[in-house]
Amino acid sequence: MQEELIQNLREALKLSPQNIPLRLTLAEALLNSNLMQEAEAEYKIVLEAEPQNIQAKSGLAKIYFAQQKYSTAIVILEDLIELKPNDVSLLMLLSRSLLRNEERNKAIDYYKQALQLNPSLLDEELDQQLRKPSAAPKGEVEELLDSIEKEVRNMERPTINFDDVGGMNKVKEEIKIKIIQPMLHPELYKAYGKKVGGGILLYGPPGCGKTHLARATAGQINASFISVGIHDVLDMWMGQSESKLHQLFDLARRRTPCVLFFDEIDALGASRSDMRHSSSKTLINQFLTEMDGIDASNDGVLILGATNAPWHLDGAFRRPGRFDRIVFVQPPDTEGRNSILKILLKDKPLDTIDYAALAKQTADFSGADLRAVIDIAIEEKLRESFEKGIPQPIRTKDLLASLKQVKPSTKEWFNTARNYALYANDSGLYDEILEYLKIKK
Repeated sequence: MQEELIQNLREALKLSPQNIPLRLTLAEALLNSNLMQEAEAEYKIVLEAEPQNIQAKSGLAKIYFAQQKYSTAIVILEDLIELKPNDVSLLMLLSRSLLRNEERNKAIDYYKQALQLNPSLLDEELDQQLRKPSAAPKGEVEELLDSIEKEVRNMERPTINFDDVGGMNKVKEEIKIKIIQPMLHPELYKAYGKKVGGGILLYGPPGCGKTHLARATAGQINASFISVGIHDVLDMWMGQSESKLHQLFDLARRRTPCVLFFDEIDALGASRSDMRHSSSKTLINQFLTEMDGIDASNDGVLILGATNAPWHLDGAFRRPGRFDRIVFVQPPDTEGRNSILKILLKDKPLDTIDYAALAKQTADFSGADLRAVIDIAIEEKLRESFEKGIPQPIRTKDLLASLKQVKPSTKEWFNTARNYALYANDSGLYDEILEYLKIKK
C-alpha cells in the first residue's frame, strides 16, 4: 500500500515538479518507509526552493538522527526551535540528539522545556537517563537515589575510554598507575595491604578535557561514573549539606567500582582560612572525613576532582590518602591536537585534511577551542549543503578559515597561573606550569 502511494506521488510530481506540498508528502512517505536517502534528497529539493521550510528541515533532522549524525541534527534543531520554541516534538528530538552526543546538561534543559509544555510525556530513554526514579514503593537504595537528584541524574556507565581522548599521554599514564592497574590486579594490592581506590586531582586551564578524561577513565575500567557539579549541588544542599555529601559517597560505595567525579572542586574545598562562615568549614571537614573512609570503606571508590584554580583548594585535600596525586592537564601538544582533530572530525563528510598543518597552527588551543573551530566550519558547510542539496565535504581551507575566528582560551589562565607558580610555589606543586611556559626559577 505504501509502495503504491509513493509511486503515485512520484507520477504526480512528474506533472507538477514545482509543487512543494506534494513533494513534502512524498518525502514524508519515503521517511515513513525508512527510505532515508531518497527522503533526504526530496527534502533538499524543497529547501533549494524554500530555504526556511520548517517541515523540510524537521524531516532532515529526523533523518540525520536516524543516521547517528547527531551534531548535524542538533544544528538544524536548534535553528528550528528558535522559530518554533513550543514544538514539543522538536524539543524531544533535540534532547535525544544531545544525549546521544554526550551533551547531557543541555539535553536535560530541553527535556524540561518539553515536560513543562506537556507533563504527561513519556520517553523511556530520556526518563531513564535524565529523570530521577519515581516508582512506589521504594526501598532504602531507591530512597537514597531520590534524595540526591543531581547525582542520580548524572550517574552513568560510560561507553568511551582512553582511545576517545586525544593526546594526554602523561596524564593517562598517571591514571593507569593510580586507578587502572589497581582495578585490573586487585589481588596484588590486597597482598600488600593496599586498598583499591584513592584520589587524583586534575588541574589546568578550562576546556582541556578534564571532565572528558574522567568519564573515559570510568569507561576504561567499566565502572559507574557519578559526575557532581559543585555549584548546583551547593544550592541543593542548603541546610543539610553534610548529610547529603555523606549520602553521595555512600551511593558511590554501593556502586563500586565507581568513579566519583567532582567538577570545579575548588568551589567546595576552598581554603578554610579564607572562609568567613563556619558552615562552609564544617562541610569541608565532612568531605575530608568521607575521603578518609573513617566510618565506611572507600575500597573501589575512585575519587577524581577537577579544578581550574588549585591554589584556592584547602591544603588538607592534598595529604596522603586524599588527592595524593596532583596532575597538570595542559593544553594538548601538536601530536595531541592532531589526535583531537581526528576524533572530532570522525564520521563527518571530509575531503583530504592536512591534520599536521592544522595542529601546527593551533598552538595553545584547548580541546574546546578545537571543537569551536570545527563547529564554525560545519555551520558554513551546512549553508552550502542546503544550497546545493547534498552534504559538502569539509576541507582544510574551511578549517583554516574558521581558525581565524577562534582565539586560544588558555592564555588568560596561564597569565594567572604563572604568578602562583613564581611566587606561591614553595612545595614545587606548580613546577609543571613553569616547565610548560619555559620559565626558569
